[in-house]
Amino acid sequence: MTLRVGVLALQGDFDAHCRAVERAGAAARLVRTAAELDAVDGLILPGGESTTMLTLLREERLFEPLREFGRRRPIFGTCAGAILLAREVSHPQQESLELMDIAVERNAYGRQLNSHVARIQPEEEFLRRTGGGELETVFIRAPVIRRAGEAVKVLARYRGDPVLVEQGLHLAATFHPELTEDNRVHRLFLAKL
Repeated sequence: MTLRVGVLALQGDFDAHCRAVERAGAAARLVRTAAELDAVDGLILPGGESTTMLTLLREERLFEPLREFGRRRPIFGTCAGAILLAREVSHPQQESLELMDIAVERNAYGRQLNSHVARIQPEEEFLRRTGGGELETVFIRAPVIRRAGEAVKVLARYRGDPVLVEQGLHLAATFHPELTEDNRVHRLFLAKL
């Protein structure tokens, strides 16, 4: 049976995630409604602008269905998606789904001009589960995870800060793995479905 991975398609670069999911061996489906959400095995919250995403989730009546979905099924959030998954958001403070015990500071690396690509050495657990070596990370107006609760596993760090974390069903990255050819992060998510 082919895994059905939803990609929230309200705002952000959801097309790049669809291509990454398909390279990783699953079927990607765009999700814009609660009915479409019910038809997928897991969901990716793409990068974009988190306050805009929150507004659109409210307008489309998707906020509560999405929170309920996350209590039962896996969600992977990248950049703005990681902000939406966090328990605490700062700079400025904003509402979130509160599905992961992390505290995230928005735009912590600076403005668009401070966006950059870095090669990092992931934690041993990530390597054990996915193979390979260094991970190429694309940071675009990226948040920083300032706190990770006891139940949160840190799978990769950059400059000492967690940038890829896992808690139960969920995965969050402050970078954009969909913008590289390396599909290990997406494969790690697919293994949760």
